[in-house]
Amino acid sequence: MLRKIIYAALIVLVTIGAASAQADLKNIQGGENSLRTEQEKKNDSAIDRDYQSTIKRLPNQEQKKSDPWGDVRPTPPAATKNKQ
Repeated sequence: MLRKIIYAALIVLVTIGAASAQADLKNIQGGENSLRTEQEKKNDSAIDRDYQSTIKRLPNQEQKKSDPWGDVRPTPPAATKNKQ
């Protein structure tokens, strides 16, 4: 009986540990982005703006269909007309 209680307690502890690992840590001190200053945030937004403006200035290139295996595959045999 004691063994079943111990096993049940271990299962509960493991489950709690797995659930706490999935917790949202953004608002907890030391979590993601909690120590970033306003200057760092402004710098990030400036970098993003510069990137977007650079992307917009690139010429719009047509997407051609490329076959990455084209050099590896053998060419298909030419189709013959009306075999009789």
